[in-house]
Amino acid sequence: MRQLIIARKDLQMSPGKLAAQCCHASLAFLTDPIGMGQGVEPIEKDGEITGYRAEIMLEKATYEEWFDGSFTKTICGAKNHNQLLKAKTIAEELGLVENKDFFLIRDACHTELEPEEFDENGEGMTLTCIGFRPLPDEIAHQISHKFHLY
Repeated sequence: MRQLIIARKDLQMSPGKLAAQCCHASLAFLTDPIGMGQGVEPIEKDGEITGYRAEIMLEKATYEEWFDGSFTKTICGAKNHNQLLKAKTIAEELGLVENKDFFLIRDACHTELEPEEFDENGEGMTLTCIGFRPLPDEIAHQISHKFHLY
């Protein structure tokens, strides 16, 4: 079992920016449901909210083979925006679902990247990575074999 992350090379991100984007991609399968309020419960002490408790549901195999195993990750490079979206197409053809099995990571363009697209509020962003939840090796390889290691 491994987690696959594919990052764009054409953006020529600094090492720090690349690392941050890959970290976002790696954690998305855990943080996205929490950020959407799924399974989040406030912790109260003396009438004040002091934190939040989040319940994360994982498949048994993911926990046993990845969390309790080696946390194997493969980082590949996509030549450009279109090649990165090719990974999305391959994933969907394999039956994987966006925002469940894989996540498109967009930078908010506050530091070194220029916006390539804008949301409905006029906020600029740039697609940097695609991150997958931990997948069985045979599925991850069906996607990654089209890409070179970063």
